[in-house]
Amino acid sequence: MSLPERNFVADALRTETVGGVLLLAAAVLAVIMSNTPLSPAYDAVRDFRIGPESLHLSLSLANWGKDGLLAIFFFVAGIELKRELVAGELRSPSAAALPVVAAVCGMLTPALVYFVVNTAGKGDLHGWAVPTATDIAFALAVLAVIGTSLPSALRAFLLTLAVVDDLGAILIIAIFYTTTVDLPMLGLAFVGLFVFWLLIRKRVRGWYIYVPLALVIWGFMHASHVHATIAGVAMGLMLRCTKDAHSGEEAEEGKESQAEHIEHLVRPVSAGLAVPLFALFAAGVPLTGAAMRGVFTSPETLGVVLGLFVGKVVGVFGGSWLAARFTRAELNPELAWADVFAVACLAGIGFTVSLLIGELAFPANPVIADNTKAAVMVGSLISAVAAGIVLKIRNAKYRALCDDEERDEDLDGIPDMYLQDDPEYHVRMAAILEAKAAEHRRLAQLARSGTNDDDDPA
Repeated sequence: MSLPERNFVADALRTETVGGVLLLAAAVLAVIMSNTPLSPAYDAVRDFRIGPESLHLSLSLANWGKDGLLAIFFFVAGIELKRELVAGELRSPSAAALPVVAAVCGMLTPALVYFVVNTAGKGDLHGWAVPTATDIAFALAVLAVIGTSLPSALRAFLLTLAVVDDLGAILIIAIFYTTTVDLPMLGLAFVGLFVFWLLIRKRVRGWYIYVPLALVIWGFMHASHVHATIAGVAMGLMLRCTKDAHSGEEAEEGKESQAEHIEHLVRPVSAGLAVPLFALFAAGVPLTGAAMRGVFTSPETLGVVLGLFVGKVVGVFGGSWLAARFTRAELNPELAWADVFAVACLAGIGFTVSLLIGELAFPANPVIADNTKAAVMVGSLISAVAAGIVLKIRNAKYRALCDDEERDEDLDGIPDMYLQDDPEYHVRMAAILEAKAAEHRRLAQLARSGTNDDDDPA
């Protein structure tokens, strides 16, 4: 493509809507291929191994997506988290308190729902963390498509909640789903991270330095048996999110910070390549009648569905209300509790990270792992539909409020709502209403007499 075409595609991939659509399309394509005669070819491609065996990197394409491509996604998530901590909602404890509490409760409650369901049904408790994650790309895409008139504070609330949720998912993967650790390899990964941090601190520039170093860090982290996506998060958190006064270029007015510049470059790769390819290899689950029945009868899968929908809604909304009721945390004045309920429904969309945790939770039982993927898709779909309905209702309400604020019946250039206490405004409106009533009576009279309005001299 030409440079303008490449720039157009890259800018499109930076939008939340396009990224979410690509993710959904990849997931749908995977489901179609795994449930049609194309299934053998799909399995062969997904299980095809590539990479140097001498470096222990002979992995299937599915594992390259899970361990390699998702590291790019988590790198971008790390940058978003750093930006929120430095210059966003998480910078102010008072502003961050409510979404942070909502995020924490939105992780604990789904885990509790899964635990209760599987304890009662004697299921496998290893999947307790599957319904705890929220998919940023999907949730923000749904909000962007439907919420054209919603207040910006709603997106900020969702983004803060999702970023904290991602941090929690990262900690869960590192603590609970890392079984054996190769300490020498982990030590080398930390040495690489220290060099990465030192180069940033010394203001060293050049992608040809950082990209090879990032690959080496990722390789050591993967060899240590700690999930390699942790390397992506760590490097994202190290980038500078404020303009550098020591650098003449970055200190100029309108220039981006280092983190903003790198995120601008990497996000199209994450949204257009990394996440869709991961979904393409991870979402291919046979959806037979028996499998779909199992989603609502098996305790593991039922716990995931109920955890994503019921657990997330109760956790996010209930945690927010309790925080506002019993602490000093306050809901943003631009939002109503119905908006928080809409965000709670959106939080139940747990596609990308939930699929990842599902694979990590049941490595020795591929049947349960596949059924868990189907449960993640069902729970996320239910949450997305519920969120879409609530957001549509809220969007219509905010659009009506916006129309009321902009209405100018007397055509004086000033919205009517600001003139409610002006006596002259009421006189003008009375005259306008009387003129409209007179015109209505005249048209009614013409209709009764059968006269064409175009022929009437008046």
